[in-house]
This record gives sequence, structure tokens and C-alpha cells, in this order.
Amino acid sequence: MNRKTLFNLSLLSALVVSNLSYAADSKLVMEVDIPRFNVAEYHKPYVAIWLEDSKRKATQLELWYDLDMKDNEGEKWLKDIRQWWRRVGRKAEQPFDGVTSATKGPGTHKVSMALNSKQFANLPAGEYQLRIEASREVGGKEVINIPLTWPPKATNFPLTALGKTELGKINIVLVND
Repeated sequence: MNRKTLFNLSLLSALVVSNLSYAADSKLVMEVDIPRFNVAEYHKPYVAIWLEDSKRKATQLELWYDLDMKDNEGEKWLKDIRQWWRRVGRKAEQPFDGVTSATKGPGTHKVSMALNSKQFANLPAGEYQLRIEASREVGGKEVINIPLTWPPKATNFPLTALGKTELGKINIVLVND
């Protein structure tokens, strides 16, 4: 093997290793705003966040629903997050361990996802839609779609979107630890 080829292979190896360590030490940090409504009967929304590839294959990231209902009755209402239910929910194993938390009230909520987590472990490179869906009893439904290239690159961030009803501002940044 000549020196030029050896140098090119070394450079390529260094780039691959540096990109892997960059991804392993990085995380997506998302801020999701839930608007405050001045209504007589307010219920916190159920929220699902997932990635969907061009073939509509979904990767579940977050799920907020009422965990405190008697006899796990909160799971009964998950099908009201309609798009998520069709793409992920009805095929997924319940309970949704590792991605669930209690539903959140009005305000800005931070979600942090390590790029080396199991959700992203086998995610092939490509173009995706980050989908955030909210559904609220005696309220409305809303889905926000944000295009996202995988693996993420710092130059593509921040990503922002603005909901119209059930979701407010969405802000996503890539953070290196």
C-alpha cells in the first residue's frame, strides 16, 4: 500500500471516529411549549413525539399521558393521539417503558435525548420528520412536523416550529457534552 492510500485511509478513519464520538457525546434538546387556555374545563394534553422516515417507519421518542389514573385507565385514551396511534401506538408493546412520563401542564418543557440512546442505536442515515402530536380532552388536536436529517449535524440547528392551537413554540438544539 502506498503512502497516499495509507494517509487517505488514516484520514477517513479519523473522520469516522471523530463523528462517532461527536454523536456519542451529543444530545438533542427540545423545548416544547404547551399554551395556557382560559377555559372552564382544562385538561392537560397527551403528547407523543416520534421520528418517521420516508417509508413512514416510526421511532418512538417521548410519550406524555396520565399515568396516575386508577387501573391504568390513562392508557385507554392514548388512541386519541390519532396519528401517533396509527403509526406507533397500536403496534407497540404497552406499557411504553423508557419513553413515558406524566402529561404536562401549560409552560415550556424540556426533553433531552442522548444520541447514543437505544432509540437512535439502529437509526439509518436519511431524511426524517420529527412529529409532535398533542391531544386534549374537551380541547383540540394538533400535529407539528419538523424535517430532520439523520445523523444530525450542528450546522442544521436550531430547528424551530410554531403550533397554532394545542402546541406553542418548539425549539430543538444539538448540544455537545
